[in-house]
Amino acid sequence: MRPSRHLVLFLRAPRLGRVKSRLAAGIGALAALRFYRLVSERLLRDLGCDPRWRCHLCVTPDRAVRGRRPWRVAAHYRAQGGGDLGERMARVFRSLPPGPAVIIGSDIPAMTRAHVAGAFAALGGSEAVLGPAEDGGYWLIGLRRRPRVPWPLLRDVRWSSPDALADTLKGLPRGMSLAMLETLEDVDDAAAYRRWLSARRASDAPAAAASAR
Repeated sequence: MRPSRHLVLFLRAPRLGRVKSRLAAGIGALAALRFYRLVSERLLRDLGCDPRWRCHLCVTPDRAVRGRRPWRVAAHYRAQGGGDLGERMARVFRSLPPGPAVIIGSDIPAMTRAHVAGAFAALGGSEAVLGPAEDGGYWLIGLRRRPRVPWPLLRDVRWSSPDALADTLKGLPRGMSLAMLETLEDVDDAAAYRRWLSARRASDAPAAAASAR
C-alpha cells in the first residue's frame, strides 16, 4: 500500500490577544484576531478536505485539543507540546505515520491547494522542500521521511527573524536534496497587512461590479 501524504497545519487557538502578536502591535489585537480567523478558516476549508492528503491540525495551547475545538473540520488533532517551533515541528515529523509530510502555517493568504500539491510533487524527487517567505522565513517545510527523518533537525534556528530560512538551510544534513517553491508573503506586520487588504479589495471589486449589473 502506498504511504499516505500528510499535511500538517500549525495553528494557535484563536483567542484575543493570543494570536499574531507582531501584527497586533501595528493594527490592534481585535483586527489581528479577525485576520487570523479569516485566513486560517479559509485554509481549513480549502485544504482540509482534499483527498490527496490526510490533514492534521497541530494546535497550541495543548488544552485546545480537548473539549470544544475551535475548528470544525474533519482532521486528526494533536497538541504541539513544549519546546521552540523547531522542536515542535521536528516532533511531528518523527511521530506521523509513514509517508511524505508537509507542515504549513496559517498566516499566508496566498497559499492554495496547488502550492501544497506542488510541495508533495517536489518530494517525489527531493528529500526536502521549503517555501520561502518574503520576510526571510518560510511558509512551508516538507520531508520525504524515507528511509528516516534526518536528525538533528531544525536546531539553532532564529525563529521569527529574517534569518529563519538561512538558519534552516544551514542545518540541513550535508548532501540532502532540496526543492524550493515560490516565495510568498507572510502577513506578520502592519505593512504586510495593508498590502494584503489592498490586494483583497482589488480582487473583490470586479465581482462586486458584476453582481451589481
